Amino acid sequence: MGSAVVEIVRVRGDETESIGRAAYEHPLIVRLCHWVNAIALFVMVGSGLQIFRAFPSFGAKIPQHDLLHWPKAFAIGGWLGGALQWHLTFMWIYMATGLIYLGYQLFSGNYRQVMFTHRDIPGAWPVVKHYFFRGPKPELGEAYNSLQKQAYTTVIILGVLSVLTGLAIWKPVQFSWLAWLMGGFHWARLWHFIVMWVMLGFVFGHLVMVILHGWNNFASMLTGWKKDPEY
Repeated sequence: MGSAVVEIVRVRGDETESIGRAAYEHPLIVRLCHWVNAIALFVMVGSGLQIFRAFPSFGAKIPQHDLLHWPKAFAIGGWLGGALQWHLTFMWIYMATGLIYLGYQLFSGNYRQVMFTHRDIPGAWPVVKHYFFRGPKPELGEAYNSLQKQAYTTVIILGVLSVLTGLAIWKPVQFSWLAWLMGGFHWARLWHFIVMWVMLGFVFGHLVMVILHGWNNFASMLTGWKKDPEY
């Protein structure tokens, strides 16, 4: 399923005047999952950092001194028990929206628009060269370029890893095999922590790119339609 591009016209009597084009890039279910998942991620990061404040280290294989003194003002939950309640509640929202999003992408075929596949490999390097001022901007033939697709696909993988490492921490006995694959409970905590910061790096880059590419990108995630697309 690709983006539907339509012509916008103004009708005056028997005459029509073209005033631009618009593309329907984001179906309603994608937009809902995007915003709900973003809120859930924000709450889980804040509550997760409050949980981390209770024991700011990573176990026997990592030095036991405090790794990071995270300010309480930038955490959610107030104390360990409160943070756990926030974290576990929004965990289900985070997982549900993620599954709905992935299910829609796969069963509708819309994944071709946003996920990196073999057909996007040739187009990745020209985009990299352009971003580093080493080449012209490649012509865009669809909603996202190859590098954007690679970034979105990577963050989906990170989302899956955040769930798997989180399950290993939450239920280390029931999911002992999962914790074992990650090197044990302490290493699972470390991987969970690292995945969180990499995802925050993606969010920061995502926001910067939205700002650089203008209001139309932000508005399209609210209405579904992008005015005057480049493709």
